[in-house]
Amino acid sequence: MSAPLIWIGLPAVAAVVLFSLRRWYRSTIIAGVAIALLLGVLALLLPIDEFARLGPWTFKVSSTLNLLGRRMVLTNLDRPLLAATYLLAAFWFAAAYAAQAGRNFVPLGLLITAALVAASAVEPFLYAALLIELAVLVSVPILAAPGRPTGRGVLRFLTYQSLGMPFILLTGWMLTGVEASPGELALITRSITLLAFGFLLLLAIFPFHSWMPMLGEEAHPYPAAFVFLMLPWMVTLFGLGFLHRYSWLRNASGLAELLQMAGLLLVLAGGAWAAFQRHLGRMLAYAVMVETGLSLLALSLPGGLTLHFAMLMPRSAALGVWALALSRLRAAQKLSPPTDLSFEAVRGLGRRLPIAAGSLVLAHFSVAGLPLLAGFPVRLALWRELSGQNGLVAALVLLGSVGLLAGGLRTLAVLVASPQQESQESIQSGRLLRQPVQVFLTVGALVLLLIGLMPQWFLPAIAGIAEAFGGLSIPGP
Repeated sequence: MSAPLIWIGLPAVAAVVLFSLRRWYRSTIIAGVAIALLLGVLALLLPIDEFARLGPWTFKVSSTLNLLGRRMVLTNLDRPLLAATYLLAAFWFAAAYAAQAGRNFVPLGLLITAALVAASAVEPFLYAALLIELAVLVSVPILAAPGRPTGRGVLRFLTYQSLGMPFILLTGWMLTGVEASPGELALITRSITLLAFGFLLLLAIFPFHSWMPMLGEEAHPYPAAFVFLMLPWMVTLFGLGFLHRYSWLRNASGLAELLQMAGLLLVLAGGAWAAFQRHLGRMLAYAVMVETGLSLLALSLPGGLTLHFAMLMPRSAALGVWALALSRLRAAQKLSPPTDLSFEAVRGLGRRLPIAAGSLVLAHFSVAGLPLLAGFPVRLALWRELSGQNGLVAALVLLGSVGLLAGGLRTLAVLVASPQQESQESIQSGRLLRQPVQVFLTVGALVLLLIGLMPQWFLPAIAGIAEAFGGLSIPGP
């Protein structure tokens, strides 16, 4: 038995089986949650390359699986990453039925998770680019509504993500030449340029971000938020793999400045557009842009890797609550996308759906870094580190967060305003799956408050993922 077979092969096979059984909607969701939860718990408990005992049996899980001439390697250092990834997937799958995310969401979401884990394990690691592209392709059926024409956001998402792959693959080929001739400055410059352009496309960094608000407007908010969370998370891990493997790359002059500039652009652009946005789905996409920008800013700091990974838990909790609340508001409307989450359509819904509206605003404020909520402790640490490096950058980052906060205040005002009209039909549709959604939203809101009040209980555990990269640090600007 090998670790890649357990954490890559097993969920991939289970995803195919669940996809064939997706007509039994609740059963596939229960099975998907159970499988993801089991894999997450196994990652916490089961050692790799060490003997373990189960009753009278003693066995050993090897770290390597040879497949088609390539190796999949998962070591003990990868166990926190595996646990975080699969527990995160179980968290999202659990509310899929209440959110009405679609019959394809859990099977294909499990396959996306397995593909992204495989991307972090494959050697040569350049093949991770192909596995990320596989995850992108699998994402399309859960983003495109069945029976409706594919929207421009999905097509642009697929186009930009696919365009990023050739740049990454070409960079890998050029890096072989750099290793053979490390003194070739022209070759090094070309490699860094191509690599940067590839990650600009993959991470939707300004000005290649346009698919995110379009997708937030067109797609169902719950699977869209899942893709918004998982793909940047694993693409960032892929980029860290580049830096971990090539010391000359992470020590290259200007790398920290490049990361800082890209992160600052995302924070400012996302915050500015969120402040004036009039569609809740697009607002979610701009908040994800701000989150991605903050991650890049954390990586630009010396020793910022731990801070980068500490953002995962509050980000996941906030986006999960936000997306579920949007799904509840969406179900309360009898309008067809993409207008069902516009300010005009949701005006006054907070009066009828106070738990959904309150949870949405709470999640929004958490992403904006409001004190006492989950996002604040990590934001505070990031602001402190940035202010020590560059006061202007810290001030601009704070300005972007203020823009996101302004968008949250506008959302709150619209949700509690007097509705223009309220039909009996919309009231009846608003009762759909009311109790399960209320339970999930209430628990999620409490988690946001608990993480904000007691960060020392949660954040150190997720920050341990940084150990897999051997104390990787980028020299500061």
